[in-house]
Amino acid sequence: MGDLPESSLFARARQWVEDDPDPDTARELQALIDARNLRELRERLSRPLTFGTAGLRGLVGAGPSRMNRAVVVRTTRALALYLLSHEPDARTLPVVLGFDARLSSRGLARAAAGVLAAARIPVRLFADPVPTPLVAYATRALSGSAGIVITASHNPAEYNGYKLYGKNGVQVIPPVDEEIERRTEHVGPARTVPSVQPDSAEWASMVSWVPDSITARYLSDIDASRPRGAAERALRIVYTPLHGVGAALAMGALAQAGFEDVSVVPEQAEPDGRFPTVRFPNPEEPGALDLALSLAKQRNADLVLANDPDADRLAVCVRSAAGRFIALSGNQIGVLLADFLLESARSVAKPLVISSIVSTPMLADIAEEHGARAEVTLTGFKWIWSAASSLEETSGVRFVFGFEEAIGFSVCRAVRDKDGISAALLFAELAARCRAAGQSVLERLRALYVKHGLWVSIQHNVVRTGIDGAAEIAGAVDRIAASPPETLGGMTIRAVKDFRHGEHERPFWLASAPLVLFELEGGRALLRPSGTEPKLKIYVDLRGVSPSPGGFEQAEAALRGKAATVGEELAALLGF
Repeated sequence: MGDLPESSLFARARQWVEDDPDPDTARELQALIDARNLRELRERLSRPLTFGTAGLRGLVGAGPSRMNRAVVVRTTRALALYLLSHEPDARTLPVVLGFDARLSSRGLARAAAGVLAAARIPVRLFADPVPTPLVAYATRALSGSAGIVITASHNPAEYNGYKLYGKNGVQVIPPVDEEIERRTEHVGPARTVPSVQPDSAEWASMVSWVPDSITARYLSDIDASRPRGAAERALRIVYTPLHGVGAALAMGALAQAGFEDVSVVPEQAEPDGRFPTVRFPNPEEPGALDLALSLAKQRNADLVLANDPDADRLAVCVRSAAGRFIALSGNQIGVLLADFLLESARSVAKPLVISSIVSTPMLADIAEEHGARAEVTLTGFKWIWSAASSLEETSGVRFVFGFEEAIGFSVCRAVRDKDGISAALLFAELAARCRAAGQSVLERLRALYVKHGLWVSIQHNVVRTGIDGAAEIAGAVDRIAASPPETLGGMTIRAVKDFRHGEHERPFWLASAPLVLFELEGGRALLRPSGTEPKLKIYVDLRGVSPSPGGFEQAEAALRGKAATVGEELAALLGF
């Protein structure tokens, strides 16, 4: 559509305005038409949003390439048609529907509920903004035929999204999402989609609130998944939800487990979709945890825990022996939690741990030590939990833990997605267990490096926005896959694997994807266009020898420098 002649582009834009059920976005697009803003119109009408790593996600605004009421209405109508054709009990089993605290989320959730109600599909709607993992949990707990969350997770305030779960509480994967997308193409204009209005009699008959008891059930289930053992509860913890929806559940989970000395960052405690104290509400971003770290110093805290705005991710900072707070990477949190859970799962006959392919290979070494099976999947917990479900059914294994390097962790079987609340609880338990053993968290991490070698991971991101940016990223990946270098950072490239090909030789959780892996003599490098942001991600994982107890910082810095060189060289070869 990017090559449409001017007349066709304006005709499509006018048609969208006419069909838009939201007068605000209709006016927004009309203003672009009146201004003859061709570049912006092409961006808005270039292509429809498609299901990516975490469902639909995009900038809020008018047009099929943006998140808005029309997109939600048409997608939900396609979902309704899918359920009515595939689910025999679609008119008795509810669709569970939740939303985060972004400015447009409540309205979009109600729009989705109205479409489902008009299709005579019952809806269980959360009354207030809730964490994404609670919706994933409730989808199964309430025997839903599907679950929907209106959220853009950790993206900036100008984004929103639509995350979709199947009746198993796992995000949909192909061919389900592909069929829903095909059905969306034939739904017709959003204005003509049947919908029920709130406060009508039909709404009252089809839409009911999710009961408050579901929260208590969730807290009970995640607490039951926590390893038991003697450990003091006197940790001093600072927590931030980053203006998101995690505070009530995180505080409830920690208090239920006996962690009572918990301080919430006051400026970020309440849900606020504007995210006024952070530029980018991702706890991995520089500066996002400044207020939490300041409070931690004031409180002389032992541990900083942070969720992203929809509480499906967890960031951690721990105090060093010198009193400084050290931010752990997602890979470091992942290997610590994996080791802790596997150590506590000795009664499990065939434990299974899973990570995304871009996460540290160190997980395989830890799994081997504990006699567990380790698997890797494409990026996204939809793949991690789909693989777990399949392997449990066919191989007799039992899922114990899953993680992604982007601070996503699954530690409780009752929640089949990443969950920052249960992960925060588990990490607090790990820190308490370390203290009881006279060991710091960093000392436990370094003990793992002594056993398995020192692994470092770096990520180099290249941001390119819009249609042209996406094409530039795709072209760069094409070129380097077709003509790869022989070395990177002075290390020989042993093999190149292009995941856009050969999917029939791999399990379904490693399907065709725009991912290229370079196997190096001392590690690896990977290229992957992001599924949720306009960027190309370069991952580098290198393994060094286990350093002496006093030489960790120097050895890690040197290895990180080497990894950074690989990432920079790869970016330069790509032309960025």
